[in-house]
Amino acid sequence: MSFHPPDPEHHFLGRRDFLRRCGMGMGMVAMSGLFGETGIFGPTGAQAVDTINPLAPHPPLHFAPKAKQVIHIFLNGGLSHVDTFDPKPALDKWHEKEIPIHLPTERKTSSAFKSPFKFQKYGKSGIEVSELFAKTAQHVDDMCIIRSMKADVPNHEPSLLLMNCGDARLPRPSVGSWINYGLGSLNQNLPGFVALCPGFPIQESQNWQGGFLPGVFQGAHVDTRKETVEELIENIRSDRLSMKDQRAQLDLLQKLNAEHLAKRQKDAQLEARVQSFELAYRMQMESAEAFDTSLEPQHVRDMYGPGLQARQLLMARRLVERGVRFVQLWHGDGQPWDNHDKIEVEHRRLAGECDQGIAALLEDLKRTGLLEDTLVICSGEFGRTPTAELPNSSGRDHNHYGFSLWMAGGGVKGGHVYGATDEFGFQAVENPVHIHDLHATILRLMGFDHERFTYRHAGRDFRLTDVHGNVIQDIIA
Repeated sequence: MSFHPPDPEHHFLGRRDFLRRCGMGMGMVAMSGLFGETGIFGPTGAQAVDTINPLAPHPPLHFAPKAKQVIHIFLNGGLSHVDTFDPKPALDKWHEKEIPIHLPTERKTSSAFKSPFKFQKYGKSGIEVSELFAKTAQHVDDMCIIRSMKADVPNHEPSLLLMNCGDARLPRPSVGSWINYGLGSLNQNLPGFVALCPGFPIQESQNWQGGFLPGVFQGAHVDTRKETVEELIENIRSDRLSMKDQRAQLDLLQKLNAEHLAKRQKDAQLEARVQSFELAYRMQMESAEAFDTSLEPQHVRDMYGPGLQARQLLMARRLVERGVRFVQLWHGDGQPWDNHDKIEVEHRRLAGECDQGIAALLEDLKRTGLLEDTLVICSGEFGRTPTAELPNSSGRDHNHYGFSLWMAGGGVKGGHVYGATDEFGFQAVENPVHIHDLHATILRLMGFDHERFTYRHAGRDFRLTDVHGNVIQDIIA
């Protein structure tokens, strides 16, 4: 006796599927009703992913937000905090002498190495900043500088993943993906999370990955080495089809994909692929204009200055202005701030590429009123040692024990310094801030309780901060 499928639609129905549906089908329906509200089968309610429009904007779950959007300026490779935002006069006195602090580093380092850069006080707050960021320092009264950051290890790969994804080893969703998932996008014609990066950094796309979240929430990489919009975003225009014809083709494709998806229990990778087709079509209508900085008035472009970094920073302002929820812009390909030698030359060159543009971004956001609800973060993945890399060396090694970053806008206290490293800048000693604490604070500013903002995966609830993290209440305005 042979079994014939009831109709062609179910020609994938196997023997086990048939028995399961017949014998347990009604029970499964009942169970879904009982457990659905508790989230046992996945995120529900405010956390449920809208499969029709997963990027639809929605309010945060827990608090009134201080910020609605984020710009993360990533100084890739680890800038030296003792040469930029954390002055250490003691290094002048101890220069070329062995300091009385001995902490394990990636390599054994040499004696104290004084900063070759001058510091001075800026703004009404009188916060000291290095000459490297003299233009950015003009906005120090809008900035909160955290001088007591710390990570876990002095290696680029795990520290990059920790800063960007909250875990140094395991594949986890990036900060931008979590925020994109939690809030959706304010512009349905652009990605909710954009990574502006010339080429790829170490760990490549893992830095903006979606992890176990639906793929639509991962960062969209834009290689900013390309000049024209057509180069920046491949296949943005069709030479053969009109927009109307493309829409008709896409509607048919989406119908076929929807049927295919339904038969495969809404596989996450297939769902991401379906959504990517739709987003790609919508991007044709708006992305060309959003990424084209030549449309800005000449005086605005002059304010940001020349070069790739200035162009990226201007792009970031244009993207948040159009409702992109999270923009991360990377300084350079590889790890340009990883200056184990010639730090005076290299840090001066790198700061020269971005100082004017960062200052212009803060000025522009303030002028347009966007700074109030846009959180700007500027960081690397760790800092650098106050000691020289090697005897007679002119560079510094990696330092995860203490480093600096700054934030502005989005509900943080301006003209404020939080925490401190020791007199040499080796280790955070006053109000240490781990990366998990930073992430908890970012989520709090965006309206989320990091302990309750979770996603169910592989049988348990995951969160950005894992089982760690405390909100830094003292930096919230």
